[in-house]
Amino acid sequence: MTAADPSRAPAALDAFREDRTYLGADHARNERRTWLVTVICAVTLAAQLAGGIVFRSMALTASGLHMAAHVAALLVAAGAYALARRHAEDPRFAFGTGKLGYLAGFANAVVLAITAVLIAVESVHRLLNPEAVHYEGALPLAAAGLAVTVLCMLLLKPGRAHVARHDPDGDLNIAAAHLHLVADAAVSVVALLAMLLGRQLGWDFADPLAGLVGAGLVAHFAWRLLNRAGAALLDVNPSADLTAEVRTRLQAGGARVLDLHLWRLGPGHHAVIAVVAGHEDAQALRARLAGLPGVSHVTIETHADADHAHHGHVH
Repeated sequence: MTAADPSRAPAALDAFREDRTYLGADHARNERRTWLVTVICAVTLAAQLAGGIVFRSMALTASGLHMAAHVAALLVAAGAYALARRHAEDPRFAFGTGKLGYLAGFANAVVLAITAVLIAVESVHRLLNPEAVHYEGALPLAAAGLAVTVLCMLLLKPGRAHVARHDPDGDLNIAAAHLHLVADAAVSVVALLAMLLGRQLGWDFADPLAGLVGAGLVAHFAWRLLNRAGAALLDVNPSADLTAEVRTRLQAGGARVLDLHLWRLGPGHHAVIAVVAGHEDAQALRARLAGLPGVSHVTIETHADADHAHHGHVH
Protein backbone atom coordinates (compact mmCIF):
# COMPACT_ATOMS: atom_id res chain seq x y z
CA MET A 1 0.00 0.00 0.00
CA THR A 2 1.69 3.21 -1.15
CA ALA A 3 0.89 6.90 -0.81
CA ALA A 4 0.38 9.17 -3.79
CA ASP A 5 3.04 11.84 -4.24
CA PRO A 6 1.44 15.18 -3.24
CA SER A 7 4.06 17.07 -5.26
CA ARG A 8 2.35 15.83 -8.43
CA ALA A 9 -0.92 17.58 -7.56
CA PRO A 10 -1.86 20.60 -9.68
CA ALA A 11 -0.97 24.02 -8.28
CA ALA A 12 -4.66 24.89 -7.82
CA LEU A 13 -5.14 21.86 -5.58
CA ASP A 14 -1.99 22.72 -3.61
CA ALA A 15 -3.44 26.15 -2.81
CA PHE A 16 -6.77 24.59 -1.88
CA ARG A 17 -5.08 22.08 0.40
CA GLU A 18 -3.74 24.82 2.66
CA ASP A 19 -7.20 26.30 3.32
CA ARG A 20 -8.95 24.82 6.37
CA THR A 21 -11.25 27.80 6.89
CA TYR A 22 -14.72 26.27 6.68
CA LEU A 23 -16.75 29.30 7.74
CA GLY A 24 -20.05 30.23 6.10
CA ALA A 25 -20.16 32.69 3.22
CA ASP A 26 -22.25 35.08 5.37
CA HIS A 27 -20.12 34.70 8.51
CA ALA A 28 -19.09 38.36 8.87
CA ARG A 29 -22.59 39.65 8.10
CA ASN A 30 -24.22 37.26 10.53
CA GLU A 31 -21.76 38.10 13.31
CA ARG A 32 -22.38 41.86 13.03
CA ARG A 33 -26.15 41.47 12.98
CA THR A 34 -26.16 39.05 15.89
CA TRP A 35 -24.34 41.55 18.12
CA LEU A 36 -26.77 44.32 17.09
CA VAL A 37 -29.84 42.21 17.83
CA THR A 38 -28.34 41.17 21.18
CA VAL A 39 -28.27 44.80 22.32
CA ILE A 40 -31.83 45.45 21.11
CA CYS A 41 -33.16 42.34 22.88
CA ALA A 42 -31.38 43.22 26.14
CA VAL A 43 -33.16 46.59 26.28
CA THR A 44 -36.52 44.98 25.47
CA LEU A 45 -35.97 42.31 28.13
CA ALA A 46 -35.59 44.90 30.86
CA ALA A 47 -38.81 46.66 29.79
CA GLN A 48 -40.89 43.46 29.57
CA LEU A 49 -39.83 42.02 32.92
CA ALA A 50 -40.42 45.34 34.64
CA GLY A 51 -43.85 45.59 33.01
CA GLY A 52 -44.76 42.02 33.95
CA ILE A 53 -43.96 42.71 37.60
CA VAL A 54 -45.66 46.11 37.77
CA PHE A 55 -48.82 45.05 35.88
CA ARG A 56 -48.92 41.45 37.20
CA SER A 57 -49.19 39.96 33.71
CA MET A 58 -48.08 36.34 33.30
CA ALA A 59 -48.26 36.66 29.52
CA LEU A 60 -45.97 39.68 29.62
CA THR A 61 -43.68 37.96 32.11
CA ALA A 62 -43.56 34.92 29.81
CA SER A 63 -42.51 37.14 26.93
CA GLY A 64 -39.86 38.68 29.15
CA LEU A 65 -38.51 35.29 30.24
CA HIS A 66 -38.40 34.19 26.64
CA MET A 67 -36.57 37.40 25.71
CA ALA A 68 -34.06 36.65 28.48
CA ALA A 69 -33.46 33.32 26.78
CA HIS A 70 -32.93 35.21 23.54
CA VAL A 71 -30.29 37.43 25.07
CA ALA A 72 -28.45 34.38 26.39
CA ALA A 73 -28.86 32.57 23.07
CA LEU A 74 -27.71 35.55 21.05
CA LEU A 75 -24.65 35.97 23.25
CA VAL A 76 -23.79 32.33 22.64
CA ALA A 77 -24.34 32.74 18.88
CA ALA A 78 -22.30 35.94 18.67
CA GLY A 79 -19.54 34.39 20.77
CA ALA A 80 -19.46 31.34 18.49
CA TYR A 81 -19.04 33.58 15.44
CA ALA A 82 -16.23 35.50 17.12
CA LEU A 83 -14.40 32.37 18.27
CA ALA A 84 -14.79 30.63 14.92
CA ARG A 85 -13.37 33.66 13.12
CA ARG A 86 -10.53 34.12 15.59
CA HIS A 87 -9.39 30.49 15.44
CA ALA A 88 -10.32 29.75 11.82
CA GLU A 89 -6.69 29.03 10.87
CA ASP A 90 -5.64 27.42 14.15
CA PRO A 91 -3.93 24.11 13.24
CA ARG A 92 -5.20 22.52 16.47
CA PHE A 93 -8.62 22.23 14.80
CA ALA A 94 -8.15 19.38 12.32
CA PHE A 95 -11.25 20.34 10.33
CA GLY A 96 -11.44 24.04 11.13
CA THR A 97 -13.89 25.86 13.38
CA GLY A 98 -16.97 25.75 11.17
CA LYS A 99 -18.81 23.46 13.60
CA LEU A 100 -18.75 25.96 16.45
CA GLY A 101 -22.00 27.33 15.08
CA TYR A 102 -23.65 23.91 15.36
CA LEU A 103 -22.46 23.61 18.95
CA ALA A 104 -23.90 27.04 19.71
CA GLY A 105 -27.17 26.04 18.03
CA PHE A 106 -27.42 22.93 20.22
CA ALA A 107 -26.73 24.98 23.36
CA ASN A 108 -29.43 27.45 22.34
CA ALA A 109 -31.90 24.62 21.82
CA VAL A 110 -31.26 23.54 25.43
CA VAL A 111 -31.87 27.12 26.58
CA LEU A 112 -35.18 27.15 24.69
CA ALA A 113 -36.24 23.89 26.32
CA ILE A 114 -35.44 25.21 29.81
CA THR A 115 -37.37 28.41 29.04
CA ALA A 116 -40.41 26.36 28.02
CA VAL A 117 -40.34 24.54 31.37
CA LEU A 118 -40.02 27.78 33.35
CA ILE A 119 -42.94 29.39 31.52
CA ALA A 120 -45.11 26.31 31.98
CA VAL A 121 -44.39 26.07 35.72
CA GLU A 122 -45.16 29.75 36.33
CA SER A 123 -48.31 29.59 34.19
CA VAL A 124 -49.67 26.64 36.18
CA HIS A 125 -48.93 28.51 39.40
CA ARG A 126 -50.88 31.53 38.12
CA LEU A 127 -53.82 29.30 37.10
CA LEU A 128 -53.99 27.86 40.60
CA ASN A 129 -53.37 31.22 42.27
CA PRO A 130 -55.00 33.87 40.01
CA GLU A 131 -53.86 37.48 40.17
CA ALA A 132 -55.52 40.54 38.70
CA VAL A 133 -53.84 41.77 35.51
CA HIS A 134 -53.51 45.49 34.73
CA TYR A 135 -54.29 45.19 31.03
CA GLU A 136 -54.06 48.86 30.14
CA GLY A 137 -50.41 48.97 31.09
CA ALA A 138 -49.48 45.47 29.95
CA LEU A 139 -50.95 45.65 26.43
CA PRO A 140 -48.75 48.50 25.11
CA LEU A 141 -45.62 46.80 26.43
CA ALA A 142 -46.62 43.49 24.87
CA ALA A 143 -47.28 45.19 21.53
CA ALA A 144 -43.95 46.99 21.73
CA GLY A 145 -42.19 43.71 22.51
CA LEU A 146 -43.75 42.09 19.45
CA ALA A 147 -42.65 45.00 17.25
CA VAL A 148 -39.08 44.71 18.52
CA THR A 149 -39.11 40.96 17.93
CA VAL A 150 -40.29 41.37 14.34
CA LEU A 151 -37.54 43.96 13.75
CA CYS A 152 -34.92 41.58 15.13
CA MET A 153 -36.30 38.74 13.01
CA LEU A 154 -35.77 40.84 9.91
CA LEU A 155 -32.25 41.78 10.98
CA LEU A 156 -31.34 38.13 11.55
CA LYS A 157 -32.99 36.75 8.43
CA PRO A 158 -30.45 34.31 6.95
CA GLY A 159 -28.70 35.65 3.86
CA ARG A 160 -28.74 34.12 0.40
CA ALA A 161 -25.77 31.91 1.17
CA HIS A 162 -27.62 30.32 4.09
CA VAL A 163 -29.51 27.68 2.13
CA ALA A 164 -28.36 25.59 -0.79
CA ARG A 165 -29.57 22.38 -2.37
CA HIS A 166 -26.60 20.48 -0.95
CA ASP A 167 -26.89 22.01 2.53
CA PRO A 168 -30.48 22.96 3.48
CA ASP A 169 -29.53 23.72 7.11
CA GLY A 170 -26.79 26.14 6.05
CA ASP A 171 -25.54 28.36 8.88
CA LEU A 172 -27.34 26.71 11.79
CA ASN A 173 -26.00 29.31 14.22
CA ILE A 174 -27.92 32.17 12.59
CA ALA A 175 -30.86 29.83 11.98
CA ALA A 176 -31.00 29.01 15.70
CA ALA A 177 -30.93 32.68 16.68
CA HIS A 178 -33.63 33.44 14.10
CA LEU A 179 -35.73 30.53 15.37
CA HIS A 180 -35.57 31.96 18.90
CA LEU A 181 -37.08 35.17 17.60
CA VAL A 182 -39.75 33.36 15.59
CA ALA A 183 -40.76 31.50 18.74
CA ASP A 184 -40.84 34.75 20.69
CA ALA A 185 -43.04 36.39 18.07
CA ALA A 186 -45.48 33.48 18.32
CA VAL A 187 -45.54 33.73 22.12
CA SER A 188 -46.06 37.50 21.90
CA VAL A 189 -49.03 37.12 19.55
CA VAL A 190 -50.65 34.59 21.89
CA ALA A 191 -49.99 36.89 24.85
CA LEU A 192 -51.59 39.85 23.11
CA LEU A 193 -54.69 37.87 22.21
CA ALA A 194 -55.00 36.60 25.77
CA MET A 195 -54.74 40.09 27.25
CA LEU A 196 -57.30 41.45 24.80
CA LEU A 197 -59.71 38.69 25.79
CA GLY A 198 -59.03 39.35 29.42
CA ARG A 199 -59.69 43.06 29.09
CA GLN A 200 -62.81 42.77 26.92
CA LEU A 201 -64.47 39.69 28.47
CA GLY A 202 -62.95 39.59 31.94
CA TRP A 203 -61.29 36.24 31.26
CA ASP A 204 -58.34 36.56 33.63
CA PHE A 205 -57.61 32.86 33.18
CA ALA A 206 -56.73 33.55 29.51
CA ASP A 207 -53.46 35.20 30.58
CA PRO A 208 -51.88 32.14 32.27
CA LEU A 209 -53.39 29.88 29.60
CA ALA A 210 -51.51 31.96 27.05
CA GLY A 211 -48.37 31.26 29.04
CA LEU A 212 -49.00 27.50 28.73
CA VAL A 213 -49.62 27.77 25.00
CA GLY A 214 -46.44 29.80 24.68
CA ALA A 215 -44.52 27.15 26.60
CA GLY A 216 -45.77 24.52 24.15
CA LEU A 217 -44.67 26.59 21.17
CA VAL A 218 -41.23 27.18 22.63
CA ALA A 219 -40.85 23.47 23.42
CA HIS A 220 -41.76 22.64 19.80
CA PHE A 221 -39.12 25.00 18.43
CA ALA A 222 -36.56 23.65 20.91
CA TRP A 223 -37.18 20.07 19.77
CA ARG A 224 -36.78 21.00 16.11
CA LEU A 225 -33.52 22.80 16.81
CA LEU A 226 -32.16 19.97 18.99
CA ASN A 227 -32.75 17.52 16.13
CA ARG A 228 -31.03 19.69 13.53
CA ALA A 229 -28.02 20.67 15.64
CA GLY A 230 -27.62 17.19 17.09
CA ALA A 231 -27.59 15.67 13.60
CA ALA A 232 -24.78 18.02 12.54
CA LEU A 233 -22.71 17.37 15.67
CA LEU A 234 -23.14 13.59 15.32
CA ASP A 235 -22.12 13.71 11.64
CA VAL A 236 -25.42 12.44 10.29
CA ASN A 237 -25.28 12.43 6.48
CA PRO A 238 -26.45 15.97 5.63
CA SER A 239 -27.51 15.44 2.03
CA ALA A 240 -28.58 12.29 0.22
CA ASP A 241 -28.52 14.23 -3.06
CA LEU A 242 -24.91 15.36 -2.60
CA THR A 243 -23.84 11.87 -1.56
CA ALA A 244 -25.48 10.42 -4.67
CA GLU A 245 -23.77 13.01 -6.87
CA VAL A 246 -20.36 12.20 -5.38
CA ARG A 247 -20.93 8.49 -5.91
CA THR A 248 -22.08 9.02 -9.50
CA ARG A 249 -19.02 11.12 -10.37
CA LEU A 250 -16.58 8.67 -8.81
CA GLN A 251 -18.13 5.73 -10.66
CA ALA A 252 -18.44 7.51 -14.02
CA GLY A 253 -15.40 5.74 -15.52
CA GLY A 254 -16.38 2.27 -14.42
CA ALA A 255 -14.86 2.45 -10.94
CA ARG A 256 -16.74 0.99 -7.99
CA VAL A 257 -17.25 2.88 -4.71
CA LEU A 258 -16.65 0.46 -1.85
CA ASP A 259 -17.15 2.92 1.01
CA LEU A 260 -18.35 6.52 1.09
CA HIS A 261 -18.88 8.98 3.94
CA LEU A 262 -20.09 12.60 3.80
CA TRP A 263 -20.31 14.96 6.77
CA ARG A 264 -20.50 18.66 7.57
CA LEU A 265 -17.44 20.80 8.28
CA GLY A 266 -19.30 24.11 8.50
CA PRO A 267 -21.99 26.10 6.69
CA GLY A 268 -21.82 25.12 3.02
CA HIS A 269 -18.73 22.93 3.56
CA HIS A 270 -18.61 19.13 3.56
CA ALA A 271 -15.92 16.48 3.79
CA VAL A 272 -15.88 13.31 1.70
CA ILE A 273 -13.95 10.12 2.33
CA ALA A 274 -14.23 7.31 -0.17
CA VAL A 275 -12.69 3.92 -0.93
CA VAL A 276 -12.82 3.20 -4.67
CA ALA A 277 -11.93 0.08 -6.62
CA GLY A 278 -10.79 0.57 -10.20
CA HIS A 279 -7.84 1.41 -12.46
CA GLU A 280 -7.78 5.20 -11.96
CA ASP A 281 -5.50 6.79 -9.39
CA ALA A 282 -6.70 9.00 -6.54
CA GLN A 283 -5.67 12.19 -8.35
CA ALA A 284 -7.92 11.44 -11.34
CA LEU A 285 -10.83 10.58 -9.07
CA ARG A 286 -10.39 13.78 -7.06
CA ALA A 287 -10.47 15.77 -10.28
CA ARG A 288 -13.98 14.45 -10.92
CA LEU A 289 -15.18 16.12 -7.71
CA ALA A 290 -13.53 19.43 -8.49
CA GLY A 291 -16.03 22.27 -8.51
CA LEU A 292 -18.80 20.25 -6.88
CA PRO A 293 -20.70 22.77 -4.70
CA GLY A 294 -20.40 22.06 -0.99
CA VAL A 295 -17.44 19.66 -1.19
CA SER A 296 -14.45 21.28 0.51
CA HIS A 297 -12.33 18.35 1.73
CA VAL A 298 -11.81 15.06 -0.10
CA THR A 299 -9.94 11.94 0.96
CA ILE A 300 -9.81 9.02 -1.49
CA GLU A 301 -8.25 5.58 -1.21
CA THR A 302 -8.02 3.58 -4.43
CA HIS A 303 -7.73 -0.18 -4.84
CA ALA A 304 -6.58 -1.72 -8.11
CA ASP A 305 -6.58 -5.23 -6.67
CA ALA A 306 -6.27 -6.98 -3.34
CA ASP A 307 -2.55 -6.24 -2.95
CA HIS A 308 -2.18 -2.66 -4.20
CA ALA A 309 -3.76 0.57 -3.06
CA HIS A 310 -3.08 4.27 -3.43
CA HIS A 311 -3.98 7.03 -1.00
CA GLY A 312 -4.60 10.68 -1.70
CA HIS A 313 -6.40 13.61 -0.12
CA VAL A 314 -7.16 17.25 -0.67
CA HIS A 315 -8.90 19.82 1.50
